[in-house]
Amino acid sequence: MASSQANAINELYREWLTAMAGNPDMDLETTRDLFDHWGDLTRDPAAVDYVEIDAAGVSAMWAIPKGCADDRIALCTHGGGYVVGSMYTHRKLFGHIAKAVGCKALILDYRRAPEYTHPAQVDDAVAAYRWLLDEGYKSEYIFTTGDSAGGGLATSVLLGIRSAGLPLPAGAIPMSPWYDPEATGATLTSNADKDSLVNAQVLQGMATTFLGDASAQDPLANLLYADLKGLPPIYIQVGSYEALLDDSIRFETKAREAGIDIRVDVFPEMQHVFQLMAGRAPEADDAIAKMAQWIKPKLGL
Repeated sequence: MASSQANAINELYREWLTAMAGNPDMDLETTRDLFDHWGDLTRDPAAVDYVEIDAAGVSAMWAIPKGCADDRIALCTHGGGYVVGSMYTHRKLFGHIAKAVGCKALILDYRRAPEYTHPAQVDDAVAAYRWLLDEGYKSEYIFTTGDSAGGGLATSVLLGIRSAGLPLPAGAIPMSPWYDPEATGATLTSNADKDSLVNAQVLQGMATTFLGDASAQDPLANLLYADLKGLPPIYIQVGSYEALLDDSIRFETKAREAGIDIRVDVFPEMQHVFQLMAGRAPEADDAIAKMAQWIKPKLGL
């Protein structure tokens, strides 16, 4: 049974849906203001400093835990359908992950839609990764992580890195990843009464906004159409109550067929990006501990 603390995410998501239902013509600025409260779920991790920087033209923020390995990096991409969310809403979550791993986190404030449509987000993530390499960080000491759309981006950036001929990172840890902008997953229906935030209508609206003129079957936008051969190990975390659960299940099958070392953990009764309750809900802290346990050996930590 889910902890009482874990109910906080249900309450926040229901507040958002109620607000959006009450204002069906909600403008973009108001919607972004609503989602700016995502980080309210997360407790600030102790002994983590934050420094805003420019990473090859991409706005970003370092999260630097005290005593961390200075040469190990988490490249982090926030969720929000490529439309909402920011490095500010997610800085505490990625601070918790960096602290658990014992590395620095580079949190990207990549360009969002509708001002910048696909593939601007992938381009920004690849540019930031190239910047890390140019700064002297080694690919084998970097991993990618992100949630929801950011989980998709933490995966699609691997394809962009491969296409650019750059050395691949040590691994990727997508959380509740959004892989299918066509919204064809079976759990969109079977978990419709359990997921407190995501539904087919929300996904279709986000997909139309971020894709622009791109196809919903573009492999950089829809990972279910991607050639995954040669990608590094991937560890996915997803909640059993999620409408997007089937995205992870289908991706796992595709990755195994491509020979990828992949692990998918489904957390009972958990909502979309439940890890945002880090420092407050035991399920979130347990998930982040599992991330660290999985990635640290791959980083030589």
